[in-house]
Amino acid sequence: MNIKGKVFVVTGAGSGMGKELTISLLNKGSKVAAVDIKSESLEDLRKSVGKNEKELSTHILDISNKEAVAKLPKEIIEKQGNIDAIINNAGIIQPFVKINELESSSIEKVMNINFYGTLYMTKAFLPYLLERPEAYIVNTSSMGGFLPVPGQGIYGASKAAVKLLTEALYAELKDTNVNVSVVFPGAVATNITENSGVKAPNMPKNAKEYKALPADIAAKIILAGIESNKFQIFVGQDSKFMNLLYKLNPKFATNYIAKQMKSLLG
Repeated sequence: MNIKGKVFVVTGAGSGMGKELTISLLNKGSKVAAVDIKSESLEDLRKSVGKNEKELSTHILDISNKEAVAKLPKEIIEKQGNIDAIINNAGIIQPFVKINELESSSIEKVMNINFYGTLYMTKAFLPYLLERPEAYIVNTSSMGGFLPVPGQGIYGASKAAVKLLTEALYAELKDTNVNVSVVFPGAVATNITENSGVKAPNMPKNAKEYKALPADIAAKIILAGIESNKFQIFVGQDSKFMNLLYKLNPKFATNYIAKQMKSLLG
């Protein structure tokens, strides 16, 4: 897809990858409707885009609210003129505990935002996208969406659901004007833990420091994938490596991740 001149909707746009995606899209000549649940994050985003502010509209929204999401396309069209693409980037993680210890409220919150929020956005915008000469749906899964991570089992289940939803969409839409990609980020330096209301796990004193991929680099990888109409977009060497390892030997890969997480779960 040629990004320049297109109107993109980005969820979770107030921080992390969503913020960097928005800034990069604006710098590439796109218009962006930035969606986030936090008004202060959107205000911070607005201050960060400089001369591109006139091409940005901001929209405060809880994507797990189906009725509110249904009203969003017309609101954006009123401000931006049309809609060419959506990037469903918003998501949260769960508390770092085993499924047996995870409260039902946390399970429902993760599924409502990560899966249902993505589904609501897709359903709301797809009729409008089908009317465009060229359009795009990008859904963000996770490395945890194809590889089980102890302590993030429900998060992983929500992202696995996003993976299959997106790949089904690709199959259903491949003979239309709507392109579809699924994104699998590995470890990216964002504030998702804080935004999820989750306490970061205590790292063992002898643990090796792991350097996460900067969010702006992650955004560049995603946009390059969109420009190339990639079916799957793997973000980070860890995501690429674990995808290959899991395909070659799922049990070994699962045990490897379980070993890495054991010290964090007790």
